[in-house]
Amino acid sequence: MTPTTSGATTPSPGLPQAAQRGGRTPVGQVLHDCRRSFWLVVTLCLVIETLTLAPIIFMWNAFDRVLSSRSMVTLVSLTVLILGVYVFWAAMEWIRGRLMVRLSLRLDWDLAADVFDASFRRHVGRRKVNVQQVMSDLLELRQFLGGAGVLALMEAPFALIFIGVGALFHPYLAAFALAAATIMLLVAVANRQLTSQAVKASNDANQESMLLANQVLRQAETTLALGMMPAMRRRWHERHRNFLGLQVNSSEAAGTSKSVSNFLQHSFNSLGMGLGLLLAIEGLITGGMVIAANMLISRSMAPLTTLISQWSSVTRARQAYDRLNALLAEDERQTSQMVLPPPAGRLVVEVMEAKPNSTGKAVLSGIDFTLEAGQALAIVGPSASGKSSLAKLLVGVWKPSQGSVRLDGVEISDWNHDELGPHLGYVPQEIEFYEATVADNIARLGEVDADKVVAAAQRVGLHETVLAWPQGYDTLLGDAGFALSGGQRQRLAVARALYGSPRLVVLDEPNANLDDAGEQALVQMMAALRAQGTTVVVTTHRPRLIAAVDRMLVLKAGRQVGFGTPKDLFDAVKRPAALAAAAPRPAGVVAA
Repeated sequence: MTPTTSGATTPSPGLPQAAQRGGRTPVGQVLHDCRRSFWLVVTLCLVIETLTLAPIIFMWNAFDRVLSSRSMVTLVSLTVLILGVYVFWAAMEWIRGRLMVRLSLRLDWDLAADVFDASFRRHVGRRKVNVQQVMSDLLELRQFLGGAGVLALMEAPFALIFIGVGALFHPYLAAFALAAATIMLLVAVANRQLTSQAVKASNDANQESMLLANQVLRQAETTLALGMMPAMRRRWHERHRNFLGLQVNSSEAAGTSKSVSNFLQHSFNSLGMGLGLLLAIEGLITGGMVIAANMLISRSMAPLTTLISQWSSVTRARQAYDRLNALLAEDERQTSQMVLPPPAGRLVVEVMEAKPNSTGKAVLSGIDFTLEAGQALAIVGPSASGKSSLAKLLVGVWKPSQGSVRLDGVEISDWNHDELGPHLGYVPQEIEFYEATVADNIARLGEVDADKVVAAAQRVGLHETVLAWPQGYDTLLGDAGFALSGGQRQRLAVARALYGSPRLVVLDEPNANLDDAGEQALVQMMAALRAQGTTVVVTTHRPRLIAAVDRMLVLKAGRQVGFGTPKDLFDAVKRPAALAAAAPRPAGVVAA
């Protein structure tokens, strides 16, 4: 079911809904779009708070009229009337509850996809983000909008209704109710000052602890094998103890505020009853008014008492609101004004520099080359020369800090990857597969085209191997799935990269774990891709793949030191060596 609210159109999940418009924050804009629904909820709160006067009026009339007149007709009439009011009251609360649920769903519906994409892009950009925290922030905000916390905020101003009705009984009752409500409001403000910072510090410490635990789980096998578990346990436990200490502080602060609130609430109820009895003794109000006045004083304090008890949820919702706004405001959304045609494969890199972190050191600089469609490039260089970083830039995973990487004239990092992805093939060094079947993983978790899946597996010589697995192409992969060898993982990753008809294929060390047969299949696959006009880029240390390309790029310490055909580059290396060997040597010097 698509959640809708009054005054809000049904959102489209595929479009960015959190764009900042009119000076509003991304989340604030979504809430502004629902303003008519919020006003309707406020109106319902006004109606419901007014209806809470019904039992007070019933009690007043029951004591002052029914008991004095002993009229059964009056009692039955009042009872029937109050039951009718209760039915209407329940209906209003039911409508308000459903509307608030839909408001909270609207928030999730509009923001969930944007939040997921923003956290994904932030993670890819090597910026610190806890995806679990981000999604729990969205859940926290949604639950707040559908729960008692937001109701407490909306109902608090309506305490003035009960103070006003108390004035009709006697001005002293109104003054007492106003004083009680004011004191409760001051306690709520003090509670915010005491608990907000403590709760925030506790939540931040908890997230740091969870992040470290997740890192340990991701490297569980290495940690266990190398005996690193005691050290990692010690690090995690230090952060966990810090979180526990901060949580105790926040809980104690909240407990103190709650105790003070309960004391004041009970005291004001008894003092209000005493004031009412005093006025009744003086003959200023009736006995029924004493009961009614006590209920009015209790109702005037109830919204503020609820607000104090719900303040922790208000604080968490506010922090979630701020974190979501910060995430969405910093996100660089990739949009295009129109759908671009499929690329042909011409790749142009112009004076490109790359910094994975905005404040970090450049890992690549001075990269400048051009590949026509159908050409193959081998990127070579020593370890830590920037080969893998360049591969990530060529597929738009990273964005250049200077210069450009253009595919058919379009900056590849700005191209909508939902559109560009099917035309790209990429094999990273660290290969992982999702918990899905072999066919699903090769098909990139999209709709499985059996012919294309088999064709991709055959092109890397993996088809027969897959058929020998427990369920063939239906074999489950992932952490709990079928265990693959290093060579099988690489060939399967290459098959995934070749699924469909990619026009640019970037392979980062694709033969690191391949045997001779697998490497031969890879060489044949590269030749077939070039023949069909696909641009191929491969990073490698092995000369066998270099023989299968027509261009070579040499990196050293993150800088381009050579680009051209493999023959020209090898000749350039041999020429200085030959000249050095042919140079005349001083007397007494023996050639090495």
